[in-house]
Amino acid sequence: MAQPRSLSARLGAAAAAAAWVVTGAAALAGCASKTRPAPPSPPSPPAAAPEAPLAAPLVPPPGSYDWHPLVLAPFGTAFKDMPVVLAEVLVFHDPAESARAGDEGDCFRPKNAAPPVFLGRSAEDYLLCFERDRLKRIEASVQLPAAGAPALFAAACSDWQRRAVPGIATSDRCEGRDADVDFSARLAQGPQPAAALVSIALVRAESR
Repeated sequence: MAQPRSLSARLGAAAAAAAWVVTGAAALAGCASKTRPAPPSPPSPPAAAPEAPLAAPLVPPPGSYDWHPLVLAPFGTAFKDMPVVLAEVLVFHDPAESARAGDEGDCFRPKNAAPPVFLGRSAEDYLLCFERDRLKRIEASVQLPAAGAPALFAAACSDWQRRAVPGIATSDRCEGRDADVDFSARLAQGPQPAAALVSIALVRAESR
């Protein structure tokens, strides 16, 4: 017949059982900690949008005012000696706007060639006019935004007259003589309400 265990034996067994429970719980907790996924990291803040570039000013640098690039050949050059191929055009002038409307000769524009730049833009109506087969007159015009055209025209006129014998200078008219060339520029309403038109005529001084 089995003898009952002593009190100390029973206490030792209880302590061992408790230790096993604690050890098992710790092992389960360790496994749980190993398999639990890490919390997601917070999203990165959105990148700052690049700053919009500053709008380019309407008024070009003074070098762009120069009308001399419009003169492809010296005045008086024979038609056959022009450095570009020319195509004849018909030109109609309003007698009320030009005292020389009937004395323009035959006018041409470059054929298959880009027109020169005037006031920072490609010249639109660009004409080379001849009298007795000699270059006598050059005309050019460009369209500008109407809002800034008066300031640009005033700055250009000031630059032209600074290096020439000045003539008339108003808000819409600019004239003068640069060496042997007379220039006459006008500011007028363009074909669209938001556009202005700047035109210039260059004539050899002794031929006027």
